[in-house]
Amino acid sequence: MNLVQLMQRIRLGEDSTLELKQLIIKDNGKSFEPHPDGLSDELAAMGNANGGLMVFGVDDKTRSVTGIPAEYLDKVEMWLTAICVDRIKPPLEIATHHLELPDASGQLQAVIVAEVPRSLWVHQSANGYFKRIGHAKREMQPDMLARLFQQRSQARIVRFEEQIVPKASFDDLDALLLRRFIKPDQGDAITQLARLHLIDNREGEALPTIAGVLLCTLDPTKWLRNAEILAVAHSGLRNDPNEQLDAQEIRGPLDRQILDAFHFVRRNMTTAARKPLGRVDYPQYHLGAVFEAIVNAVAHRDYSLHAQRIRLFMFADRLEIHSPGALPNTLSLESMSRLSVPRNEILASLFSRYYPVDEVELGKSYLMDRRGFGVEMILRESEKLSGKLPKYESVSDLELCLTLYAQAIPIANMS
Repeated sequence: MNLVQLMQRIRLGEDSTLELKQLIIKDNGKSFEPHPDGLSDELAAMGNANGGLMVFGVDDKTRSVTGIPAEYLDKVEMWLTAICVDRIKPPLEIATHHLELPDASGQLQAVIVAEVPRSLWVHQSANGYFKRIGHAKREMQPDMLARLFQQRSQARIVRFEEQIVPKASFDDLDALLLRRFIKPDQGDAITQLARLHLIDNREGEALPTIAGVLLCTLDPTKWLRNAEILAVAHSGLRNDPNEQLDAQEIRGPLDRQILDAFHFVRRNMTTAARKPLGRVDYPQYHLGAVFEAIVNAVAHRDYSLHAQRIRLFMFADRLEIHSPGALPNTLSLESMSRLSVPRNEILASLFSRYYPVDEVELGKSYLMDRRGFGVEMILRESEKLSGKLPKYESVSDLELCLTLYAQAIPIANMS
């Protein structure tokens, strides 16, 4: 952060991306002013607009540096973090910087600069929904709020996957992961990546999009905390920690998450065999159906839901895959096997063109099939194996749960 430029901005006063706050310490650091509710409104208003800087330790009226006693810096930072997590929904992620700025006498004083990004979500604070307009916050009227929700959701003209990810830079993209998308005869790399919506280069700076972070970084959870899979295998029929056999938090680029989740199921799946006239295997699940179900969960889940991740649970008699988000667009539980309506069109397109599948037993050439027969195959092959039709359930419009039933293993002549 350039201190000279920051001091120049402070001298000129507040604007649409700069807020100055004098901090008052009360009761020996047990509480602070401004009031947390009002401050939550100011912070959320910035996130709902174009982001900006909030400088604590500067009088907004006189623009003079008043400072924060050094012994209170950590407490103030914890207080700010608590406001962003507890009084703003979904929580607002800010970056804080401890700096020293000269006061009127030239003496250096400690201040805290909170860097508020232009958020991917619409934030509600203690007193409602606010947006920063000019140097002040304004409560959003219903029409403005509806437009902002539309702009920042997947339903808007710029799809969710195309949004720039705050705090992510082109250097965060892994060169080896990018290589699959770059063709030597189709122009420079930046142009190709922008064409595929993995980066946004419209402002002259190549910045990663949601799709770029999900596919081309080694750990997308650094920016999108929900972009992971929790996989748990149980010996019994219910979610009991005492019956847990295996558990794994699966992270990484999405194609690696798919493969790791699939291998988790295969590793924990029971396969019996009998040899009356030759060996016959009895797997619990059809591997092609399992793979297709995991691909669908990863490709079609709602990545805008802040605190939800894919959950995969294995039990003695069934496999459950919980995918965040309601069914996309006009799709219904009844029409899923007949219609293909991808929520994340960019991910679905790239999975079907750039991610070949090497395992022959899975019966597919790429992670996704452009024909849209995946759900039909899951239902058909799983029912053929287990005798039970898999079940899709919508849970409170917050997630889609798929249950695959295990094949009953013959007891006689097992080996």
